[in-house]
Amino acid sequence: MEVVSRTDPHLREVVWFAVRCRALTLLLQALFNLLIPDHAADAFSPPRLSQPGLWDVLVEQLLGGLSRWDAEHFLFIAERGYLYEHNCAFFPLYPLSLRAVAEGALWPLHWLLCVRSRLLLSAVLLNSLFSVLAAAALYQLGCVVLQCRSVAFLAAILFSVSPANVFMAAAYSESMFAFLAFSAMWQLEKGQSWLSGLLFSLAAGVRANGLVNAGFFLYSCSKCFALQLQVGSGSMRTFPQLWKQLLSVASSVVLMCAGVFLPFALFQYYAYMRFCGPGTSPEQTVPKPLVQLALDKGYSLAAPNGVKPPWCSQQVPVVYSYIQDTYWNVGFLRYFELRQIPNFLLALPVTLLGSWAACTYIIANPRHCLTLGLERRKSEEEGKPRAGFCCPAVFVYVVHATVLLAFGFFCMHVQVLTRFLCSSSPILYWFPAPRLHEYEPLLWSEGTDDQTSASRCEESLLGKSGSCENPVVRLLLNYRSITLLSTCILGFFLSYWLLGLVLHCNFLPWT
Repeated sequence: MEVVSRTDPHLREVVWFAVRCRALTLLLQALFNLLIPDHAADAFSPPRLSQPGLWDVLVEQLLGGLSRWDAEHFLFIAERGYLYEHNCAFFPLYPLSLRAVAEGALWPLHWLLCVRSRLLLSAVLLNSLFSVLAAAALYQLGCVVLQCRSVAFLAAILFSVSPANVFMAAAYSESMFAFLAFSAMWQLEKGQSWLSGLLFSLAAGVRANGLVNAGFFLYSCSKCFALQLQVGSGSMRTFPQLWKQLLSVASSVVLMCAGVFLPFALFQYYAYMRFCGPGTSPEQTVPKPLVQLALDKGYSLAAPNGVKPPWCSQQVPVVYSYIQDTYWNVGFLRYFELRQIPNFLLALPVTLLGSWAACTYIIANPRHCLTLGLERRKSEEEGKPRAGFCCPAVFVYVVHATVLLAFGFFCMHVQVLTRFLCSSSPILYWFPAPRLHEYEPLLWSEGTDDQTSASRCEESLLGKSGSCENPVVRLLLNYRSITLLSTCILGFFLSYWLLGLVLHCNFLPWT
């Protein structure tokens, strides 16, 4: 297993490149927001209740492009709490973090900036930090799983120019979720189950799809149990021993999964008490402009006049599924309409990339996939596991990405599939990285033309002194001579990055 050192030049370059990409993203969004007029979108836009000062106007001019679409929900929740019913589609840990920074680290600015301006500034600072940490966590995770430092390095570099880059910078929860999820996966691979469980639990408090991460615990425990059964002679094991092992595995799975589901359950309970419990009239506690907004737009406030929402009387009152169904019409095949063809085309590149990755892995490891990776392989017995994307350790990540892809394609608003996958799964970076690494001659070291991909794994991307060179920068500087495959991969990543900044920051439809 590879060990990531703090003095690792690859890790330093990953962090430094991520910082530069974030700075460039902030600069470009400010430029596009100033040059392009905002589209009059029918989106959530609560009225500003305080008169903005000079510094508030400046913050809005420079960073206002990062407060569009769903970012308005997060900023509103951080400032006002869960005032409207449909706000409960957005989980609490991210807006709570924004409020903590705004009232803590940025409190000295309260005499210059209003609460909303400080919240927006908090979002920029936190997301910049989380996106850099997520890139570092992805690199460290890749070194452990892929057993190939240079491929892990290239994947982490690709993450910094992710197609979902605008959402990693805007006041969205993607950066925070990516950091927590990748860090949890890394800790689980290192055998730090309890720390991994804590991080997965926090991730589930950021986004609903964090619940799917419970599958990593289920698979890890099942695999350990299955491999233990295959070691030694089965006849030497007594029934009590097997039963004891099974109970130990089952209890670990139950505890870990319960920890992952706990934030979701607590949030649903909070929503039930907020909107279904006895409360005062909203006119007495909510500013009149916000009450008027609810009347104009049809938003539901907390139990107005004692009238409870329909979901309160359900046998299992879950506000999240009700909101997705009622407000956004999310459900199986509901988005399959002719007028949604442009959105399906928008999601086509990430759909093809995810499907290609799954097919490639299945073709390379048919037996491993049929046995769900629970069969001990000869390479593992010899202590020489395969390296790269098609290694056995990647199986659970491929399954995870495929499940998210299938669910997002058939059950969600398909245009969000790009940011949904890019912030949740390492596969979107682990798969294109070896394609560039193996088939792009510009990334091969001198004298490696006749070597195998395994031998190139540690030699390419390294200079004579052992220092690393940024592969994406090298390809961009030599864009006229790169292969068609490299052009397609980088074209997808960079075009979605730039288009996202142009469109999203001006209230135009995007992913």
